[in-house]
Amino acid sequence: MADADNQLITSLGGKTLEEWFDARFEQKMLEREEAKTTTLSMLITKGTLDWGYTTFIVASTAAALGWNVSLFFTFYGLSLLKKDMSPLISGLGNPAMPMKMPFGPAWFRNIDMNIPNLVQANVPFFETIATGLMKQTLKQNGVAPVADLRDACVEMDVEIIACQMTVDLFGMNKEDFFDGVTEWSGATAYLDKASRADVTLFT
Repeated sequence: MADADNQLITSLGGKTLEEWFDARFEQKMLEREEAKTTTLSMLITKGTLDWGYTTFIVASTAAALGWNVSLFFTFYGLSLLKKDMSPLISGLGNPAMPMKMPFGPAWFRNIDMNIPNLVQANVPFFETIATGLMKQTLKQNGVAPVADLRDACVEMDVEIIACQMTVDLFGMNKEDFFDGVTEWSGATAYLDKASRADVTLFT
């Protein structure tokens, strides 16, 4: 019996069966982890221009890295899926957002103009003006329009899910949404994907 044990240990590279199994198990688990595709699940609840950029930049970047990406749009985030998407930007309630001027000399463009909420709330069409300035700044810096980033996500097979409950709640028509929506589901579908994702984000 001792000779058989010695022969087994020799065939296992000098390790006991337990040591060999532990090493082999660790190696296989490492190989499995390296071969695994990382998954990202995002819950999108906001439909402003800045949040649209956040959503589609992160999603398209993850997809470009080879991740499987799933986006679940609900409540006001659904506006980012409309055919005629024209999200605005607002500094109200966001004192960290600087207003940058996209024109004039460099010293003028570099000034952070923090506009008080009282002014923003009382100036007619302030959100339209702020949105126009932001879009011009983005264009000058070579940042693609948010609609183009959304299309890039579709081209990279990002899963785009619209919350059916919110669509029904707000009386929306599916015909108003762009063709990139891959699924109409509820919170259960999102939670199922989120529970199995490596990274989950909320915007």
